Amino acid sequence: MFMYFPTNYVWSMAAVASLNCGGYIDEVDRACKPVLEASRNGDDVGTDLLYASWEAVADRLIASAEQDVARGRLIGAGDKLYRASLYVSQAERLQSPEWDGRNAAYQKSIDLLLRHVELSGAPVETVEIPFEGASLPGYLYHADPAALAPGEKPPVVIQWNGLDSTKEMMYYSQFPQMLARRGISTLMVDTPGSGEALRMRGLTARHDTEVWAAACVDYLEPRDDVDATRAGIVGWSLGGYYAPRAAAFEKRLRFVVAWGANHDWAAVQRRRVDREGENPVPHYWKHVFWVWDAADLDDFMKKTKEMHLDGVVEHITVPFLITHGANDRQIPVAMAHRSFEQAVHSPKRELRVFEDPEGGTEHISIDHMAYVAAFIADWIAETVPELDALAVAAVTVDAQRG
Repeated sequence: MFMYFPTNYVWSMAAVASLNCGGYIDEVDRACKPVLEASRNGDDVGTDLLYASWEAVADRLIASAEQDVARGRLIGAGDKLYRASLYVSQAERLQSPEWDGRNAAYQKSIDLLLRHVELSGAPVETVEIPFEGASLPGYLYHADPAALAPGEKPPVVIQWNGLDSTKEMMYYSQFPQMLARRGISTLMVDTPGSGEALRMRGLTARHDTEVWAAACVDYLEPRDDVDATRAGIVGWSLGGYYAPRAAAFEKRLRFVVAWGANHDWAAVQRRRVDREGENPVPHYWKHVFWVWDAADLDDFMKKTKEMHLDGVVEHITVPFLITHGANDRQIPVAMAHRSFEQAVHSPKRELRVFEDPEGGTEHISIDHMAYVAAFIADWIAETVPELDALAVAAVTVDAQRG
């Protein structure tokens, strides 16, 4: 992975994510260079300085976009606002939960992205998914009608975050856009413990993710512009636990992708207590206590002790793809093999480990993200037409086993 900050993995991930999601190298360099010295003081120190540096680049883009709008240059303005949103979002992600400006910064990233959507005409709508007396915020990116047969309702992918990402980051990844070109819609959701659900609504995480999945499918079923009978789920990073767990127990989901396996996240936390492996964000323990509404380390460990897939993935009876980077510094590649080996009842299971010199070797393949996103999109596009036949095969195997 390109280490803009040679001694700081977490800050470098933000730079790489920006470059792989449509950021411009000159702009990212201008955002990073003023805080290069600060990055040498560790992950946590100086993140507020980093935000100020990145926001300055974003604000210059916003000012330029406003000038473009005044001159009727709406496409160029929309592109600039997209990048401004991306930079604000990546810098906000690195802040402490205790930082006073956090919610305002996150809202700024949302507002900029939605203004980009308005100016660009992107086929996106904001949605609210009813959930236990509240709602989960999301974006629905519609399939390209040109990729569908006349009268066909598109299949739909439910996409979930990991520990520290957001629905905006899903949009930046270009994965929903790739699916749309293949005739597939995408429902990007901030689940409890992530994004807007956590920051603005105080919804915290839990291990039984099939509950969130049921809410998403319930929302999709009445819609007449997607085919909920061909709905599947994709989760990246911690979503590599969330999504397989959901598919194991919410049987209306027809396929599942773990974009970065996360077979035993509880064990990963024990490793992090021992300072093994890299953290995904600065201020790590404050962040996870926030996500899980935990009072302290003991409380956090109790609340996350069920965060593993042992005894779970064998309940997956739908197609299952696992991708993983061979050099993932956060989640050992052995966890990808464990999920694959235990998913014995999936009628179509595949493990794809990305290695050098191909690239995609880091966590969720963030070092070559578009390349791996396209691989996943192709796998889904090839799998959807096979769903009915694969379901029959799974039932047959179940009957033989019984």
